[in-house]
Amino acid sequence: MQNSIIKRVLGTVIISALAFSVNSFAQTEMAQGQVTRIDMSTGKVTIRHGEIKSIDMPPMTMVFTARPKSTLDGLKVGDKIDFVAKQENDALFVTKVVKTSP
Repeated sequence: MQNSIIKRVLGTVIISALAFSVNSFAQTEMAQGQVTRIDMSTGKVTIRHGEIKSIDMPPMTMVFTARPKSTLDGLKVGDKIDFVAKQENDALFVTKVVKTSP
């Protein structure tokens, strides 16, 4: 009796953990874009991007704040990138950038 209860609880915990992992992965999905402007002093980057599913944003050109600023190291205007965007309240952040072509 006690053994079956433990198995049920353990099964529920495992399923919950897997669901959380899948949800976390979906929220960090990378978007594609092109750098159109960089301001290293403020840590802001303007990106012309396709749809960003993780924050439900259609294709457009937007300014993002890099978190941390070093995320922008090595980037230049014209670079094509994959990036992770996050939204907190009304602020938009880029937390990861990978150059796909110069």
